[in-house]
Amino acid sequence: MAAAADPSGSTPAGSGESPPSGSLSGSPAAGAGDVSSAGSSAGSSAGSSAGSSSGFSSGFDGTLTPGPRRAVIAVDLMRAYFDDASPLCLPSSSCLHGAAAVLAAARAAGYPVFHTVVRFDDAAHGGVFLRKVPALQLLIRPKPGGVPPLGELMPDVAPLEGETVLVKQSASAFFGTDLAALLHEARVDTVIIIGVSTSGCVRATAVDAIQHDFVPIVVRDAVGDRDDAVQRATLYDLQAKYAEVVGLDELTW
Repeated sequence: MAAAADPSGSTPAGSGESPPSGSLSGSPAAGAGDVSSAGSSAGSSAGSSAGSSSGFSSGFDGTLTPGPRRAVIAVDLMRAYFDDASPLCLPSSSCLHGAAAVLAAARAAGYPVFHTVVRFDDAAHGGVFLRKVPALQLLIRPKPGGVPPLGELMPDVAPLEGETVLVKQSASAFFGTDLAALLHEARVDTVIIIGVSTSGCVRATAVDAIQHDFVPIVVRDAVGDRDDAVQRATLYDLQAKYAEVVGLDELTW
């Protein structure tokens, strides 16, 4: 069983071991402006409006160099986003393939992996966020400690034994959880972010990561959204201000 982390308490980090040294191939900014959609029409002309990092205006063209101590944050890869019966369902499941590839490579390299899921005890527990996005009611627990059916993680990206699963009630994987403390405990300096949705929880997690002084790497092939234009715009803006956006082929382990 994967280790579950309750936001109100602390749990051991996924593997309990420090991640090994490694590198990303080339400069992370190379091609980072190519923001092809991973969630809707991947492989289309989605990246045509972004250009390369050199196309950013002066002052927004900085790059971040990944450090050697890395971890993967898999954000909310639950059935709710891939089941046709769910109001949160994405138009494509292609990001699952990219996410599974990232997880497999990270595990083979010995990097710790952290997963997030959304759970609410009841409507009041969801607060304003649940009122703003009523579709999230499907993630209310059916009974104390229970798992809502659409809150289950997808089988192809399910956690392995020893990997930490963080329960959250907000967009960011950091907000109200032990994630920052667990990453610092593991001496992580760089987080590789995959999951859904790009404009929501992935973006919030990347912003919080840099605010906690981690280098955020967002893998464009392993994140998805409900709208191709939103996907492209979000990845473009993340590259400009908060993260390095890279493709699977730019990652080496």
